[in-house]
Amino acid sequence: MTFLSRLFRPRADPREALRPLWHRTVEIAREPEWYAQCGVADTLEGRFDMITAALSLVLLRMENDRMLAAQTGLLTELFVEDMDGQLRQSGVGDLMVGKKIGRLMETLGGRIGAYREALGEEAAERDDALASAARRNVTLADESRAELLAERLLDLQARLAATDADRLLEGTMP
Repeated sequence: MTFLSRLFRPRADPREALRPLWHRTVEIAREPEWYAQCGVADTLEGRFDMITAALSLVLLRMENDRMLAAQTGLLTELFVEDMDGQLRQSGVGDLMVGKKIGRLMETLGGRIGAYREALGEEAAERDDALASAARRNVTLADESRAELLAERLLDLQARLAATDADRLLEGTMP
């Protein structure tokens, strides 16, 4: 292989290693139980809220693992890539996509902070804090089910915590 061919050879996209995890995160957010039993509105907003909730929990899990922490940015880039495509497909013009992506990233950052704070509470207050965070950050068709949504988010967080790093990256978490 010549020097020039090595120099200009396309490099592998490091995000590809996280694509299975991104796809599994979206699958989790689309599980019918969130909408049918936990009261999440089955709307564009509700679905986006569930993607950001699931992604927030995955990113928080990755932050707590030395092997995975450096890759949180790559997973976030997959979120941005997907949202960019969704916006363009829904008719948002090129000039507005950047602004909308910026707002979506602000939203994701706020939700990560809200869920991090709620999950950091003592066990006795965690359920109430998570239900409150869910009420503020997820479009609910039935507000009375926020506690059930919080229980399910806690269950997801526990499953993520119990999944080793390699299985998490493969997207084969339970």
